[in-house]
Amino acid sequence: MRTKGAKVKPGDKIYAGNMGKAAAFFVIGKKDLALGMNILGAHIDSPRLDLKQVPLYEDTQMAMLDTHYYGGVKKYQWVTMPLALHGVFVKKDGETVRVDIGDRPGDPVFGISDLLIHLSSDQMEKKASKVIEGEKLDLLIGSIPLKQETDAKETKDTVKANILKILEETYGVEEDDFLSAEIEAVPAGEARDFGFDRSMIMGYGHDDRVCAYPSFQALLNVTEPEYTAVCLLVDKEEIGSVGATGMQSRFFEDTVCELLHLAGGYSELSLRRAMRHSKMLSSDVSAAYDPNYPEVTEKRNAAYFGKGLVFNKYTGSRGKSGSNDANAEYMAKIRNILDHRKIAFQTSELGKVDQGGGGTIAYILANYGMQVIDSGVAVLNMHAPWEIISKVDLYEALLGYQAFIEEA
Repeated sequence: MRTKGAKVKPGDKIYAGNMGKAAAFFVIGKKDLALGMNILGAHIDSPRLDLKQVPLYEDTQMAMLDTHYYGGVKKYQWVTMPLALHGVFVKKDGETVRVDIGDRPGDPVFGISDLLIHLSSDQMEKKASKVIEGEKLDLLIGSIPLKQETDAKETKDTVKANILKILEETYGVEEDDFLSAEIEAVPAGEARDFGFDRSMIMGYGHDDRVCAYPSFQALLNVTEPEYTAVCLLVDKEEIGSVGATGMQSRFFEDTVCELLHLAGGYSELSLRRAMRHSKMLSSDVSAAYDPNYPEVTEKRNAAYFGKGLVFNKYTGSRGKSGSNDANAEYMAKIRNILDHRKIAFQTSELGKVDQGGGGTIAYILANYGMQVIDSGVAVLNMHAPWEIISKVDLYEALLGYQAFIEEA
């Protein structure tokens, strides 16, 4: 964010970061900011396994890392899968040490063991939610004991000690540094073309990277819009948009305050007007129709691969609980913009009425009185370690997002 003495003018590109986990990007428009903004908002967190604060232990000469899963996951999907570790150690003196291991060629990977089929008769009788318990999602990370000098004092937990030696040599950290670390275990490997025809992409974290990326790219493609264009990327959506980096924080509102100040027009009233007059696409994924599980969707109101950008007028659960329900006038405006540019789009619900449901950041921005609707890309395997999307839908999302910030 620009600081004291700076002024903004149409076409300026400005960004503000929030603790390295959220960011807001602006292309300043020709019209006064108080007349509103065109906002593309997505989240950049995904379901994963986080290391606990005291994670490292040894059991029967195997070194393990204790985890706590983040977001809505089917826990049984995460066992026997190669996992990578990403994140940071922050030492007491403030030094930050990045961890990035498991995704480069030649890197080791990590994983969670599962019972062999020969001994799993009891396990197979359990409900899917209980087949793997959350406390069983511990990573196996080593099995070689530390080589000890013959005259040295005997070391307890020698495999753990060897892992600590490797961590010290590689990253310069000690065991207590886990107390101020944020390290995530995620599926190891790059996104891949999917299908004989290469029409799809399989990758980790399509929810919500597949919306965050085209949102950001659409903003980069805009030079001098009529209304200020915004790409808002936030954290913590998968656990309720809470905390200092989630959408429920004051980060975005405070950033708009700063922009109004730089433009020389800040007041509480101008801030409220800027937020109330804004229009937003809550860029989040939707559930794609799955021919293997047709019973959970209603075909006339489902999203399909290859049919373009998806709009969910409402999400929520059952009786639209927890939903932002966009008004008809706003939906009509969006239709007009996309039809004018011949951009493919579709509408959808998140499954049958009584089947379940979900939510996004849409309702939080709607609290300001701005017009908001959910839009995104249809996804198969949502929240699984590997998700699938259509390349056509991704491309149409980029076109649709750019059309929105240029014409809404």
